[in-house]
Formats: sequence, structure tokens, C-alpha cells
Amino acid sequence: MKRLVEITRFCADVDRTTAFSATLLGRPPASHHPGQTATFLLGDVRLLLHQRAPVHDPGWPRDEDHIAFAVSDVDRACAELTAAGLRIEVGPRDFPWGRSAHLRDPDGRLVELHRPEAAGADPPR
Repeated sequence: MKRLVEITRFCADVDRTTAFSATLLGRPPASHHPGQTATFLLGDVRLLLHQRAPVHDPGWPRDEDHIAFAVSDVDRACAELTAAGLRIEVGPRDFPWGRSAHLRDPDGRLVELHRPEAAGADPPR
């Protein structure tokens, strides 16, 4: 079963976007690492704000806004989706935040499947 767990936004100025989001949502972030990341907890879904990297690091997914679904077995989920005709763009592989894979929806938007290593942990970048 896939469960929406995260909405990730990449920002030109993560601290400015964090202040905007705190005002919009009427609450402070659950965690904030100035200049790097901030996380807001919205029920069962996290809003994760990331500072956009100045240069793309090969082997990592591009810094693109995306949604993430938690799955219990990333490899099995990717095999099932590939068998159904979908193309996995990155992964599955291990990242600091857990095992992930990335694919695109029909409009080209990035979608992540992941098994987090630590529930609620901020993915370091």
C-alpha cells in the first residue's frame, strides 16, 4: 500500500519560505535548519522545504518539487510499476533519508517512493 507522506518544495531562500509558510499555516516548523531545511507536520503529511542546491549532484534526483509515497518495499514497488509499464528514473537505491526511487507522472512531475529509515527524520542534503 502506498501512503502520501511528504510534499517537498525546493526554495531559492528556504528561510524566507519557512517564514512565509509559518505565517500561512499559523504555526512554527517542527524542525528548522537555517539555510538548509524546514519541516512542517500537517497531520500525517510532512511539508519539507529544502534549499535549492546551486549545482545538480549526479546520481541524486534533481532538486524538484515532488510528492513522496511511503512503501514497505521500494524494490518490490518499483518492480510492480515497471511491469505495469512505468519507468523508474532514479533508484531504487539507498540515500541518507532511506531507500528511494523516483519516477515521473504523465505531466513530467517528479514522484518519490521511499521507505524512510527514521520516521519523521529530515532528509539531509
